[in-house]
Amino acid sequence: MAVSQSEKAKRFRALHDSPGTFVIPNPWDAGTARILTALGFQALATTSAGYAFSLGRRDGEGLVTRDEVLAHARTIVEATDLPVSADLENCFGDEPETVAETIRMAAMSGLVGGSVEDATGDSRRPIYDQAHAVERVAAAVAAARSLPFPFILVARAENFLHGRPDLDDTIRRLQAFAAAGADVLYAPGLPSLDAIRNLCAAVSPRPVNVLAGGRGSGLTLANVAATGVRRISVGSALSRAALGAFLRASREIIEKGTFRFGDEAASFADLNRFMAGK
Repeated sequence: MAVSQSEKAKRFRALHDSPGTFVIPNPWDAGTARILTALGFQALATTSAGYAFSLGRRDGEGLVTRDEVLAHARTIVEATDLPVSADLENCFGDEPETVAETIRMAAMSGLVGGSVEDATGDSRRPIYDQAHAVERVAAAVAAARSLPFPFILVARAENFLHGRPDLDDTIRRLQAFAAAGADVLYAPGLPSLDAIRNLCAAVSPRPVNVLAGGRGSGLTLANVAATGVRRISVGSALSRAALGAFLRASREIIEKGTFRFGDEAASFADLNRFMAGK
């Protein structure tokens, strides 16, 4: 029996309200969503980069439209009975009204969570002024609260991904986003466990999401959980891991004329079983 959107939303809220840390991995198509569901994860989140790469486009440059993103999100939702949240980037517009509209449209796509970030997509001014960023978060919160189920609104501070490694400013922004009503706070690209720990302490008790899967980060579920983080996502890391294997296999063929990559490939039978259904 299919799980209703309302029930998924309640489950997702319960994950954030429960003690401990959970991992919310990021599929980039229906097949990877089915695999992650079968492996036993409790919730999923989309990845803007993973999806953009699958379309042959660059990420973070406005090359994927809102309609495309939401249609993609629906394919993930329809592939699983798990709660699904979406990477909605800057919600596809500068104005708070556009942000609110995007959140409402996300809910109509079957999602039970989504993010709004303070990155503009404009290299000349990569981060919104704080006052405007807070207005955008407040509009997203109002739209989320108007829904007939609990929609988890994630507010992201993007300083560390856009050449502004200022932890104090990042914390001030996230505190302001929390005051505006954001359910979860997220600052991708934090440089260390100490930075993560300081951020968690500064915004407690609001749940914090941390990005794992970066090269050489040394992050583990155990050491991140010890900082007080509530949830861990991996962004485009699973997509990049898959594409890394694809690159190694393709280069083996073109450079060596061998096919040993097949020894480590997932079996046809295993993948067929994963695709059997929700």
